[in-house]
Amino acid sequence: MADQTRADNLGAVTIRPPFDPELAPAEEAMRGKWSLSDETLPTIRRLMVEGAPGTEPADLTAGGRVRVEERHVPGPDGAPDVTLLILSPVEDRGPRAGIYHIHGGGMVSGDRTSDVGLVLPFVAEGSAVVVSVEYRLAPEHPDPAPLEDCYAALVWTAKNAVELGIDPERLLVMGTSSGGGLAAGTALLARDRAFPRLSHQVLIGPMLDDRFETHSSRMLDGEGTWDRGNNLYGWTSLLAGRRGGPDVSPYAAPARAEDLSGLPRTYIDVGSAESFRDEVLAYARRLSEGGVSVDLHMWGGAFHGFDRMAAHAAVSRASNATRDEFVRRALQS
Repeated sequence: MADQTRADNLGAVTIRPPFDPELAPAEEAMRGKWSLSDETLPTIRRLMVEGAPGTEPADLTAGGRVRVEERHVPGPDGAPDVTLLILSPVEDRGPRAGIYHIHGGGMVSGDRTSDVGLVLPFVAEGSAVVVSVEYRLAPEHPDPAPLEDCYAALVWTAKNAVELGIDPERLLVMGTSSGGGLAAGTALLARDRAFPRLSHQVLIGPMLDDRFETHSSRMLDGEGTWDRGNNLYGWTSLLAGRRGGPDVSPYAAPARAEDLSGLPRTYIDVGSAESFRDEVLAYARRLSEGGVSVDLHMWGGAFHGFDRMAAHAAVSRASNATRDEFVRRALQS
């Protein structure tokens, strides 16, 4: 796939805010290492699942405080079963809030264990049960397969909430990057199909718009961790020849949704120096105009995934603390 040529045809916009000085070294170290193409995709998929060489696998039991289980549950009609990772507190203290987690990976990589480090602390401290979905990946499984997998497994989670130790009145959906886009699309499906009722959606740097019409979607070329070339590859893998055209569902690209009313209370964040900036800001504004309570945070000088790749930086600590505080309040409400 001729990613760079196709990205250039979008029209480059080169003006961007500067990277935060504490984040800049991490951005420089990562530059070019996650460039997506048909040739690099197998390696990137392996790294997303296994981590870099020498990386210790995460202890999903959190030192014995978390019970780890996997289930295979019914997928969409006519499709394979969906695999779920279920993390629950070992100490039984009655029903807890549920976090339905959707991993990132540009629509093309990652699995049910990806990004769960963001939500594992809530299980370890006894506040939540986490259900993390492994949806089918593009380009082998284009839209609507990933989204319908996410929705089917959410329905199973809601219907089996009591067995899972989840309070069905406290079920939130959460995702990062493409997982944030899928979380937004899943919330739209839940609203429009009238099940289940979600209490909150937590959208972390979400991937929402396939059209490349904004300044930020074109401003990064070979910079950051998710530039216009990667973004084009991800969206084209998901939508193929429909990308940017009139026949894209708003569930696949939630920025296209005309009506954002009736959605759950929302946390949404983004960096000021990342490709998704403008679509996130527009989505937050439109949610608010639709009567949804929105907590919006734009982090100055931040690139995509900054809070995990440079967790030591002051802006990363502030971002993580702000998001975690929102989630903890959501779990108790």
